[in-house]
Amino acid sequence: MAKSDSFFNHSLSHKIAERITNQIVSGELKPGEKIIEANYAEEFGTSRAPVRESLYLLATDGLIERIPRKGAVVKGYSEAEVYDLLELRLMIENLAMKRIRTRGIDESILQKMQDLVQEMAEIEGDGKRYASLNLEFHKQIIELSKSDIIKVMYSRLGRPLLALQRMSFLQEEHIQKSMEEHRMFLELLMKSEMEAASALLEKHNHNVIQRVESKLLQHRSNI
Repeated sequence: MAKSDSFFNHSLSHKIAERITNQIVSGELKPGEKIIEANYAEEFGTSRAPVRESLYLLATDGLIERIPRKGAVVKGYSEAEVYDLLELRLMIENLAMKRIRTRGIDESILQKMQDLVQEMAEIEGDGKRYASLNLEFHKQIIELSKSDIIKVMYSRLGRPLLALQRMSFLQEEHIQKSMEEHRMFLELLMKSEMEAASALLEKHNHNVIQRVESKLLQHRSNI
């Protein structure tokens, strides 16, 4: 394969992966549902090779799983796995805050966070969009740590977290509460009040866990 063809397939596979991710996050694709390769090959006007590359990326990210004689399906997380993912985020972000306290704050990243908070404030009831902005905001906290190890570990949580956090933002009141916590956290960072910022971030993450837990309990009672 020519080098240009390889680059094209690599770029296309990421676009297909993003498309499938959006379908999973929005609920269009349900846990356990099979991913039909031919559908995406037709939609993107390509062979199945880039589709298979995208499925490899999504399997690595933990959004899908490959089942013998069935193919690729949307991964369904057990309650234990859901809590593990959310608590891992809490632990990694707590570590990031420790590094920020010793390594200082990058003003350019703070500006990105301000822009994200402003964009969050303009959202009205769009849980999917808010979940994406929320994840991007938390990624900036990781960027502030200036730790490549922390960044790599956090990146592995990205797509699964996006799918899970949407459960936390199904109600407008939850979006408003989360947005206010982000605004307060950013203000504390800008004032270099690191202890208070760390405490608020931990409380914020526990609130997310509680909202997801409530949603899981509701789902369990409806079964």
